[in-house]
Amino acid sequence: MAEPPDQMPAAAGNGYLRTSHADREQVIGILKAAFVQGMLAKDEFDLRVSQALASRTYGELAAVTADLPAGLTVATPPQPVQEPGEPRIPRPGRVLAVATAVYAAVWSVAFVVPTNSEGEPQGLLWLVPLTTVFYLLLLLTIGTPIFADWLNKRW
Repeated sequence: MAEPPDQMPAAAGNGYLRTSHADREQVIGILKAAFVQGMLAKDEFDLRVSQALASRTYGELAAVTADLPAGLTVATPPQPVQEPGEPRIPRPGRVLAVATAVYAAVWSVAFVVPTNSEGEPQGLLWLVPLTTVFYLLLLLTIGTPIFADWLNKRW
C-alpha cells in the first residue's frame, strides 16, 4: 500500500490486515521526517522505529504515527554539491570512449585519403594533427581526475 498508515483505504478494515515491508519502511520514513523536524526526541524515535519494525498489522502501524501530523513528507537525501571549478561532464568515461573512437576514425580516414601524382596526400590531412592536439587535451582534462580517483580507490 502506498498510503500512510493513518490514511489507509477502507479496504484495510479494522486494522487486522497484515502490513508489508514497504509499509513499515514508509512509516519509518515519516518518523525520520518527524525526527528531523524536531517533533520526536532521539529515544522516542528509536522506540517508534522498533515498534514500526515489529508491527504486523495496519492497526499496529497506524498507532506508531497516530499523534504525528498527516502532511509529513519523507526526507530526501541531499544532492552532492559540486565545487565551482569541477567539470560538469556527467559520464566522463563515455566521453573519453567516444573521443577515442572519433580519433581512431580520423586516423583510419588519413590512410585512405587520395594522393596526388607525386604521392603526397591531398585534402583533409591537416585534420590529423588537429584532432591529436584536441584528443591529448581531452585526455589531460578528463582522464587525469579519473586516473586519480582510480589510484585513490586502490590505496
